[in-house]
Amino acid sequence: MHDDRSLVEARLRRVLDERIRPAVYPESVPLQVAVWHAPGEPVPVAEGLAAEPEPIEVGARWGAPWGTSWFRVTGTVPEEWAGRTVEALLDLGFDENMPGFQCEGLVYRPDGTPVKGLNPRNQWVRVGTPVEGGEQVRLHIEAASNPVVLDYHPFLPTRLGDKDTAGSEPQYTLTRMDLAVFDETVWQLVADLEVLGELMAELPDDAQRRWEILRAVERALDAVDLQDVNGTAGRARSCLADVLAAPAVPSAHRISAVGHAHIDSAWLWPLRETVRKVARTASNMTALLEDEPEFVFAMSQAQQWAWIKEHRPEVWARVKKAVADGRFVPAGGMWVESDTNMPGSEAMARQFVHGKRFFLDEFGIENDEAWLPDTFGFAAGLPQIIRAAGSTRLLTQKISWSRTNKFPHHTFWWEGVDGTRIFTHFPPVDTYNCSMKGGEIAHAARNFKEKGAARHSLAPTGWGDGGGGTTREMVAKAARLRDLEGSARVEWETPSAFFDKAEAEYPDAPVWVGELYLELHRATLTSQAKTKQGNRRSEHLLREAELWAATAAVRTGFPYPYEELDRIWKTVLLHQFHDILPGSSIAWVHREARATYERVAAELETIIGAAQRALAGSGPSELVFNAAPHRRASVPAGGAGAPAAEGATRLAPRPDGGYVLDNDALRAEIDARGLVVSLYDRAADRETVAPGRAANLLQLHPDFPNMWDAWDVDEFYRNTVTDLTDAETVEAGQDGASVRIVRRFGASRVTQVLSLPAGERRLVLDTEVDWHEREKFLKLAFPLDVHAERYASETQFGHFHRPTHTNTSWEAAKFEACNHRFVHVAEPGWGVAVVNDSTYGHDVTRQVRTDGDRGTTTTVRVSLLRAPRFPDPETDQGVHRFRHALVPGADIGDAVREGWRINVPERRLTGAAAQVAPLVTVDEDAVVVTAVKLADDGSGDVVVRFHEANGGRARATLTAGFELAGAEVTDLLERPLPDTAAPRPDDAGRIAVHLRPFELTTLRLRRARPGARPPLPA
Repeated sequence: MHDDRSLVEARLRRVLDERIRPAVYPESVPLQVAVWHAPGEPVPVAEGLAAEPEPIEVGARWGAPWGTSWFRVTGTVPEEWAGRTVEALLDLGFDENMPGFQCEGLVYRPDGTPVKGLNPRNQWVRVGTPVEGGEQVRLHIEAASNPVVLDYHPFLPTRLGDKDTAGSEPQYTLTRMDLAVFDETVWQLVADLEVLGELMAELPDDAQRRWEILRAVERALDAVDLQDVNGTAGRARSCLADVLAAPAVPSAHRISAVGHAHIDSAWLWPLRETVRKVARTASNMTALLEDEPEFVFAMSQAQQWAWIKEHRPEVWARVKKAVADGRFVPAGGMWVESDTNMPGSEAMARQFVHGKRFFLDEFGIENDEAWLPDTFGFAAGLPQIIRAAGSTRLLTQKISWSRTNKFPHHTFWWEGVDGTRIFTHFPPVDTYNCSMKGGEIAHAARNFKEKGAARHSLAPTGWGDGGGGTTREMVAKAARLRDLEGSARVEWETPSAFFDKAEAEYPDAPVWVGELYLELHRATLTSQAKTKQGNRRSEHLLREAELWAATAAVRTGFPYPYEELDRIWKTVLLHQFHDILPGSSIAWVHREARATYERVAAELETIIGAAQRALAGSGPSELVFNAAPHRRASVPAGGAGAPAAEGATRLAPRPDGGYVLDNDALRAEIDARGLVVSLYDRAADRETVAPGRAANLLQLHPDFPNMWDAWDVDEFYRNTVTDLTDAETVEAGQDGASVRIVRRFGASRVTQVLSLPAGERRLVLDTEVDWHEREKFLKLAFPLDVHAERYASETQFGHFHRPTHTNTSWEAAKFEACNHRFVHVAEPGWGVAVVNDSTYGHDVTRQVRTDGDRGTTTTVRVSLLRAPRFPDPETDQGVHRFRHALVPGADIGDAVREGWRINVPERRLTGAAAQVAPLVTVDEDAVVVTAVKLADDGSGDVVVRFHEANGGRARATLTAGFELAGAEVTDLLERPLPDTAAPRPDDAGRIAVHLRPFELTTLRLRRARPGARPPLPA
């Protein structure tokens, strides 16, 4: 037989596009359309429905950027359509290639009942099936004219990312507003041909099955009368029945399809628009669930559920019913799908506390899986947090985006810093917007790396980001792929059902130890510095507010601010979403974030001030409050006491220019360029700075990645560097114990103050940058005389080691990485810590010196600022302030302590009290307390969370500073852990604590006289 394969396949494409698909709607009549443009921000539904619209014609332009237009469409079903299915086709000007990235709509009935969303791939609204003819149709569309920020030529700077700069030019053209007859037989034929055509293209050229499908398709095309598609579609379908009925082979890969609509809580749209995107998608999915009995939809991010409840009660009612039916499934158990690299220990824990508690309170449902398909890498501390929240599984897809190395597993056990393991799955379909295309299904089966040991994978199916979720076309394809020869088997299942099957068949899956590093989007550790600073400051202020409010509540009866703290935590957690905290959202998002963080800080400062005043009383005595988890001089951790006497720091000129700072522990030489050429550790009798090098070196790189401007820094940025060594000013500080340096470069200015606090082993660097560069990357370098093959950087509830070498491509790919409060490099017996108050990105490199002592220089560089122009063309422009400290002679415990010191400074207050005893004390510095608070249930119990921070075993005594009635070990949600013996405090309130390396523990301490307060509202 002649090879006519390409001829038949080309015929299929053209006939489908030009004849069969258009025949799905064989008859139509226009609707009458009128529109009212809301003046400004979105209005309540009732107001939009009541507004008086003006007539508008198809073909007219509409929609200023970020505007809202209320369309009213009316019409009459023709009498001659009686007995047929009729739909309204409502095209607002969609580009079907951009679901989720342009205009969207939510359709309402006149009484305000939501019907479904309108999106580029979902433009229909069912009017009746069958209709009687003569029905009056009246629908209202709340249409959002969200501008296209990420266009076909991506990453071009645009002012459309903020309503203040976007202008008023209409963005869209009204394209179609019709009533139309829907021919379901033709629609089913389209699904038949699409599934078979896509499957055929994935089979080998010489496969028997491919040719059987080809001949069946050819017969079907022969059976279609191109001048009467609607009359002959049934005949064509019968030609395909046999090939569609052929069952899959027993060994076929199994795909659990989960209805999905990944919605970024903010990205190329502001938070307020996400509220509406979620409502549109939920309306779509509840409608689809009613039509498709096998379909299952899962939605993560408790914040998004809470938005529906608060802003769209009419949608919420439908969602609650679908949840009760077990088909609209809460997923993930987190407040948002957050970044996991940068959130601090306690914040990462609270993502699960608030997320899981919402689903428990609203539905009585507890998720066993974390659901993070799009997060930019995963910190090594996360497995322990997931377990401590009562979950055991993780799903993500993003690691498939890595550019250098292909991850070796799709199903595996992931082991964190403390040894905790969680069952993890990366869907081999390699997308969290699966549309059931044959290419996607075949790729999942081919790509699956566990062949021979396992055969189950998951496919998150649906358009995300406001694209409307799963479509009826996807459901139709999945039905045909349920058991089809040549394909993987596809079945709609909940995430938990998938994980149950996957874990049962593959309990001995391989283990991956350490972080799940994404070899992409590394610059998200630096972009939008003020957003990152706002997050870090908020985390530590929340710690202080809880600590001092709890202490004051127990000591003085101070009213513990349950509701305020709950609300503020949720605000901070929302802003840890993986496009807000990473700095990859539009200007509007970050402008609002900066304002939000200022409000949060003011509110928390008020709580802290009121609690400390209640503890101090009124009087003249000076008190120092220490919220850090380590004693400072005479002030205990979590308590207050009299200030300690301060030593002195000496400042002297250097013979060759510059200055010498000396505080008896350290001697720092700052040369005439304002660079640190020596930092001598007197106790260790050794130099910190590498020979011939200088620390406090600002370095400027060009920064124009190949794509994803705010997200990426490509390794070639290192090829060109400018050392900023010219100083305009190097002078003694006004306090006589510091050095002030001023530099200018490009259009920017840097002012630094270097100081040696009296009696302390740290050089403090305060840096102010008035930044006006474009597409540049600013680093702060510390070349250290340390031979280190690996270094430690802080992560949640511990630290993680990375190599300093690049032996393999895996190490070489980590040329920019994340730390929290410190980076620590060491050789046996001596190390150096670089601590920070608000930066995350860094790099560490090593070089063997070729002259002199031939020693090793290990250089730690802190990433300060970037200047990408997409999606925010003004990223980071303006004034920024950073604080860092260089700590010679530091072991890992010193690094932990100094990291806390720089982030949680002492507070001074006058009062009547001579001291404030801590609510809880721990007698071992390796055991770090991250939270002291009152229990969320309003019982008055004290909750304390702590972990081993140095990476070794720890034995400690925890002592309660109040009368104890008992204690218990709990999970993060403050529930007793099963099969865990309750601690037995002695008569003095002491509890023995034994911890493994990095082990996290939460204790609930029951007060003998608690003075309980009302619990939080659900």
